[in-house]
Amino acid sequence: MRRHVMVTGASRGIGEAIVEELSAHWPEAVFSLVARGGERLEAVARRDPGRRRALPADLSEPDAVAPLVEAAHEAWGPVDVLINNAGLYLAGPTAGLDPEAFERLLAVNVRSPWRLTRAVLPSMLERADGTIVDVASVAAFAPVPGTPHYSGSKAALGGASEALYGELRRSGVHVLTVYPGPIHTDMGAQAQRALGGGAATRLVPWGTPEG
Repeated sequence: MRRHVMVTGASRGIGEAIVEELSAHWPEAVFSLVARGGERLEAVARRDPGRRRALPADLSEPDAVAPLVEAAHEAWGPVDVLINNAGLYLAGPTAGLDPEAFERLLAVNVRSPWRLTRAVLPSMLERADGTIVDVASVAAFAPVPGTPHYSGSKAALGGASEALYGELRRSGVHVLTVYPGPIHTDMGAQAQRALGGGAATRLVPWGTPEG
């Protein structure tokens, strides 16, 4: 059975690794790859052009989701697996934070996953089949000083995702909430720089996007 998988944040890090892993394990799957665009997203798509389509989108924009889902549907049909992986990171003293940067983080980390979920869920419920994966963070329940904005956004995503799991547990639609720890990605490097390489980043085990 062919699966249509939509992965956000697919151009690098965990998202890119998810695409490669699922491509290997699901040879019949087709992929809608979502990120802000650029050569990296196109490069991931070009590795298997018959099964992957790059769909550039800025998920911080409130009107990005509807045309994105429409384009994915036109390419491959209804989404069977939605992986909400795209995320932004922000660290620093709250008093000096740019409010617009915080609002952009909330838009990508919280609003866009739920707009995407809302867009694909009716079709999944009608088929009584589908999977939604929300990539939160261990920061949701182990926040680090200097990251109230990022930690709070991931707590919001994780809590909403787990509540949705309970709501849909008898519907045929599966919901999985993932809480990665520190990962060697561009975002992980950004976190290390922002936190100054202190104990919060040095004394915990780090993983790789591939596991």
